[in-house]
Amino acid sequence: MNKILLKSVILNKVCTNILVVGNRFSKISDNMSSEDVAGAEVVDCSNFTVLPAFYNGHTHAAMTLLRGYADDLPLQPWLENYVWPFEAKMGPDEIEIGSRLAALEMIKSGTVFFNDMYWHRERTIKVVDEMGLRASIGTTMAENLVSPEKLEANFKFIHDRYGVNDRIQLTMMPHAIYTAGEALLKRCAKFVEDEDVLLHTHLSETRFEVESCQKEHGCSPVEWLDKCGALSPRLSAAHCVHLSENDMKLMTSARVTAVLNPCSNLKLNSGIPNIPAMLNAGMKLALGTDGTSSNNNLDMREEMKTLALLAKVVGSADTLSANEALRMATRAGAEAFGIDAGVIEEGKLADCILIDMNNERMVPCHDLVSNWVYSADSSCIDSVMCNGRFLMRGRHVDGEEEILKDAEACAKRLAAK
Repeated sequence: MNKILLKSVILNKVCTNILVVGNRFSKISDNMSSEDVAGAEVVDCSNFTVLPAFYNGHTHAAMTLLRGYADDLPLQPWLENYVWPFEAKMGPDEIEIGSRLAALEMIKSGTVFFNDMYWHRERTIKVVDEMGLRASIGTTMAENLVSPEKLEANFKFIHDRYGVNDRIQLTMMPHAIYTAGEALLKRCAKFVEDEDVLLHTHLSETRFEVESCQKEHGCSPVEWLDKCGALSPRLSAAHCVHLSENDMKLMTSARVTAVLNPCSNLKLNSGIPNIPAMLNAGMKLALGTDGTSSNNNLDMREEMKTLALLAKVVGSADTLSANEALRMATRAGAEAFGIDAGVIEEGKLADCILIDMNNERMVPCHDLVSNWVYSADSSCIDSVMCNGRFLMRGRHVDGEEEILKDAEACAKRLAAK
């Protein structure tokens, strides 16, 4: 069984040792016995602090191939006139290449899990499995983009639990209320209960979406999902920018997780979520990056800082502390997707990052979490561990040079079509 000793590492301002056995933190102590560490690989962590890794609650991984394509546009024309036509050129091979680039970027910026809504999910599953990450892989349900036959195949895909293992789960993902009709939403809501899986969708991202729903159904998108039976602890909803007081009450009561994507919402001019009101309502909040064509990266630390700053703009200087922002980017995301991780404790899954305290952005260190949220960047991350295995050490990921080369060539081919 895999056994690693993180020796002389800083945890919660204290120098200690962390023993990883298998895929969990087995013992945290400054006094390890010879029996404890027998056969362990010893990693000298002097000058390193250990922190929880990131859990990206909403993204579209293969859209790395669209990075920098069709920028500076609002959501609807961006989707309809540029993104969807470009995506129509992408087959399974391209999606695998784009997903592999996304996995590399996430590892190098400290993310060990992502919740992915995209196409040709079997290729993304392959990438996740090979690169050692965790993921919730969605079957995208969009009646305007998917044939009835493919919709049925999506249901079967989840029922058959294709590709599921201890790091990969499948999630039912109706794209949005404007691409999935009432019958489909109700079927998805019943299906996830019957199959004991999670549900994920885009929700209340733009004012246009909210106004259209009011016009068509006489209620808000959140209220419409409630009428379709979709509000439950199984649901995580991306964006949630335009929520009424009643929307927040409904989501809190149903224990729905709102996955906020502040950078994408700013770039697409979708708006700023009312974070103070969400916090006051007691909503479950997590964090995601969205895709790289609307962000334009997968850096959860950057997302965390942006959210913390926006919370203060909407609220006050003490709204959403650095510690609260860090929790949203780590433990809250893990909990939303049923992962026993997101915190460095004995018995928890061994997901973590090692921060170089000699990096100029971490000096001086009056407060570690404040430095990490407000000052640092991904260059501060030396190593990334997922499920008890190092995915990056000394800033290097195995095979990264080939991944970059393949992605660059693939993007050029697609742009030329």
